Amino acid sequence: MSMRPSSVPGRLCRIATTTALLVGSLALPVGGQAEEPDAPLTLYSGRSESLVGPILERFSAVSGIGVDARFGDTAELAALLLEEGERSPADLFFAQDAGALGAVADGDLLAPLPDDLVARVPEAFRDASSRWVGVSGRARTVAHTTTEELGLPDSILGFTDPAWSGRIGWAPSNGSFQAFVTALRARYGEAATREWLQGVLANDPVAYPSNSSAVEGVAAGEVDVALVNHYYLLQLQEEHGEAYPVAQHFFEGGDLGSLVNVAGIGRLDSSDQPDAAAAFIDFMLSAEAQRYFAETTFEYPLIDGVAADPRLPSLASLDVPEIELADLADLKGTVELLRDVGAID
Repeated sequence: MSMRPSSVPGRLCRIATTTALLVGSLALPVGGQAEEPDAPLTLYSGRSESLVGPILERFSAVSGIGVDARFGDTAELAALLLEEGERSPADLFFAQDAGALGAVADGDLLAPLPDDLVARVPEAFRDASSRWVGVSGRARTVAHTTTEELGLPDSILGFTDPAWSGRIGWAPSNGSFQAFVTALRARYGEAATREWLQGVLANDPVAYPSNSSAVEGVAAGEVDVALVNHYYLLQLQEEHGEAYPVAQHFFEGGDLGSLVNVAGIGRLDSSDQPDAAAAFIDFMLSAEAQRYFAETTFEYPLIDGVAADPRLPSLASLDVPEIELADLADLKGTVELLRDVGAID
């Protein structure tokens, strides 16, 4: 597997330690050890190497199946798959969000998965036609400074108020933010979403290259709030300690500011290694891998019997916005809108 050293030594050290413990103590995934294929699986991964590299190595260790991972931006990899079509060398697409999976599925590139695999995950977090399945969950949230009382709005829509001028951080080029904007388009329509984006832009938000750098911007006092996924703050608290001067807010009332999306996976219909690909998905939905996502990357596990980090509200207790993840497939339209309003180049 092609891997590069992480640039986040604190978290990687913890990931490596966790992986070593898993290798020594946990059982094989459901389905047992798969027969080694002639060639490694080719995985297009919109999940970063620092997040998922160790669990990919663990899969290879217990299954004997190699993984050749190509890491990149989820939206860009989805576009590449649509361009490559049936000529793609990829066996699997591990996406950061459901929208990218839906876009690839709508391009007729994903094969239906076995029923016993997708049934492990609640219906809200898998494709109705079984072409992809969620692996881990994440909620959108507002990371905010703890150094002063902010008076956060009741809705994510409230950040167009001029009172937030110069105080907002976001990562508009990030796939998870683009999935959130796609959700706005699905619920409120194109015109209202454009108006919201223009309202936030009028408040001169600071654009960061990633969710983690946006949270770090809050900690550094560059901005008061950052519109991010929930787990980035927990990762930074793990590195810097609980005194880290940032907390996070989950909206109530089904507000899209706390949209629950998934990182998920689908098998390319053109793959010539369907059994090995199914074994990979089987492992990602095993208790071992789900514990990894809960305890090491601080995401929500999606199968029964594995608990989320105790610092997080449970998925059951969150007032999850009622929106079909399948409706988040039009990433192309979202990117065009973000470019048109000047949020991205």
